[in-house]
Amino acid sequence: EDCRGGRPGFPADSGAGRVRAVCRRRARAMPSSKADGPDVVWQDREIKFDSPASTLALRDGEFVIDVMTKVEDTKGNNGDAGNLTITNLRVIWRSARSKRANLSIGYASITSMSVKQAASRLKGVTNALFVMTKFNGSRFEFIFTNLDRSVSGEARARTTGEGTPAFLTLQAVHKAYDKTKLYRDLKLRGAVIANDELKLLPNEEVYNKIGGVMNLSNSRGNDGVFHLTNVRLVWHAENSENFNVSIPYLQMRSVAVRDSKFGRALVVTTTQRSGGYVLGFRVESSEKLEAVHREVEALHRVFTKNPIFGVAFDKKEGLGKDGPLDGSLADGRTPRLEDDVEIVDGGESGADLVARYYADGASGNDGTDRASLEPVFDETLGLAIEPLPPGATAATLWNVA
Repeated sequence: EDCRGGRPGFPADSGAGRVRAVCRRRARAMPSSKADGPDVVWQDREIKFDSPASTLALRDGEFVIDVMTKVEDTKGNNGDAGNLTITNLRVIWRSARSKRANLSIGYASITSMSVKQAASRLKGVTNALFVMTKFNGSRFEFIFTNLDRSVSGEARARTTGEGTPAFLTLQAVHKAYDKTKLYRDLKLRGAVIANDELKLLPNEEVYNKIGGVMNLSNSRGNDGVFHLTNVRLVWHAENSENFNVSIPYLQMRSVAVRDSKFGRALVVTTTQRSGGYVLGFRVESSEKLEAVHREVEALHRVFTKNPIFGVAFDKKEGLGKDGPLDGSLADGRTPRLEDDVEIVDGGESGADLVARYYADGASGNDGTDRASLEPVFDETLGLAIEPLPPGATAATLWNVA
């Protein structure tokens, strides 16, 4: 099911869309994998709704690029202004009226962004930023409207119809995020080696180059070379540069020395998010193996404490077409304030039922393809509607606080 504006077959601006907007706002129970441990980086990959302050707090390596005030979450909180915070991993919206209402949208979940007209209760019909996302099999649409009436004339000229400067910043930062995947994602057989040397990423430094390392991916093994940097571990075959693997420390779950049919080997286990690979490498001697193990472990430990995610920003240089805009970003910027409120879940409400109805994707909780179900007549509404989930009624869907 597409969660952009209502039930299948209903336009985004119908009454169903308004119910959808409320359910989207209350959809807090989004599942996430915990198999990779408490230190896993989820901020750039997940969408969070109405989260406690601890969830919105910046993690190690995350930093604020820009903060824009007077931004409306037109989809879920039409008429409610808030602050839009752009970091190197996600965009965070916080309501200025209610600390409970907030959004955290990771850049990896964003599929597209565009500027279109939207109807705001506070500003009327105006240009707004439409953010299309996909998370856990469901599609979501977020609409952000700049309510600052002073942003006109010069700002519109600078943005050439593409929205306010801060929205351009968000688009540029997302583009920069998308172009720096090698910092964060495991890559097999990539174009990372040239003339037996590693192609360095910006701000990447090679700490060690180790020959005589055999990859144990097949029955014979392949001789190759390790490149240890401050961002990743790269191995490539000696006779074939295209036979390689780039493993960011961000995706390493563990590094250990274990027995194999080739003898003692260095074993790197990656996170479930990166495929859950178990990669084995044999080093020439046991002394050298232990030294390599200690070095990789130390680099991984240092990186975990101060991770590098690859999205750089320099306000002096600004963000251009493909990355950091001009230095005068958002009109009405304000320092980011940390909330000190914890949200207590009071159990499932009518709004939660709406969230369960619309956020489950094309299939219901029982695996039924809801899009293929025949409509049923609802006496309360006097209309034919899609069958409701167990426990939900038309009254609970419409009577939402």
